[in-house]
Amino acid sequence: MSLNALFLNGSLKTSEEPSNTEGLMDEVIKHFDREGIKSECIRLADYTIKYGISDDLGDGDKWPLILEKIKKADILIIGTPIWIGEKSSITTLAMERIYGGSSLTNEKGQCIYYNKVAGVVVTGNEDGAKHAASSILYGLTHSGFVIPPNVDTYWVGEAGPGASYIEAEGYKNNFTIQHAKTMAYNLIHFAKLLKENPIPAEGNLIET
Repeated sequence: MSLNALFLNGSLKTSEEPSNTEGLMDEVIKHFDREGIKSECIRLADYTIKYGISDDLGDGDKWPLILEKIKKADILIIGTPIWIGEKSSITTLAMERIYGGSSLTNEKGQCIYYNKVAGVVVTGNEDGAKHAASSILYGLTHSGFVIPPNVDTYWVGEAGPGASYIEAEGYKNNFTIQHAKTMAYNLIHFAKLLKENPIPAEGNLIET
């Protein structure tokens, strides 16, 4: 069974700079690679994404390009650094734009995000990992994604300024790496289930 995974990296840095969030995403991708899952990563900071609650705001807005990739994905993973105890501003922007597409429908008349699964990756040097993860996961399930159990992994360093995931060798943290593995395999399992047994249309059609 062919499955596709899309990673949206909410780092404030463009792809010209290393991303600690991407470093932890790579741990999940390792498991996807072993299971034959095709992965694509998008650094949101590389795109012009307009503010608003809509699927297309026109005038140079690049979100529609990302939305098309989300439509084709079976698995979506949102990655974010922590800033002031919260998910990044770019991640918040992406979540708003995802929500803006929740009124669009598939061929059955359901939300376009139905029968897709989602998870979250969080990195930072301060508290807020579980808060950011819960906010993202709630937003995704509210928009129509299926959230399997234990589909979050995070790494948080010592409080205050200091080394982040890559420099601090976060990949040596057994808790973080085990959660990356658990998330990967739970996402794969539920994505396969939904591929074979999609959510019935009865009772959840979007009225237009």
